[in-house]
Amino acid sequence: MRTLALTIALIFSVTFSNAQDAENTNHITVTINNIKNNNGHVVLSLHTADTFMKGPGIKSIKSEVVNGEIKVTFENVEAGTYAIMALHDENDNNRMDFSENGMPKESYGMSNNPMNFGPPEYQAAKFELTNEDLELNILF
Repeated sequence: MRTLALTIALIFSVTFSNAQDAENTNHITVTINNIKNNNGHVVLSLHTADTFMKGPGIKSIKSEVVNGEIKVTFENVEAGTYAIMALHDENDNNRMDFSENGMPKESYGMSNNPMNFGPPEYQAAKFELTNEDLELNILF
């Protein structure tokens, strides 16, 4: 009987702790509506300061382009400071292509739409996610 009571208590505590976790997460919806063509996909990645320009983000989404736009949602994101990077991978080779002079051949953008001349910087792209869902528009 005691084991049964402990099992039931454990099930309730796990259920309520998972519900608590879901309540403390939010969604980030990203729209890009100035994509030059429908070729390939747009790849978006959610980054922290530790992952920005150092590898894959903490979450990634790949979206098909329809009529020059996409709308995607990063789900269940905890409150914190993040940046989003987006790449229009026109040839679906899963990387950014560069011309001989080092300039990107494919369109890209970041949260906050900074106008950088040089590599992207986390400080310019970062944003705060509080305890509310967030909608962002990224420009290419």
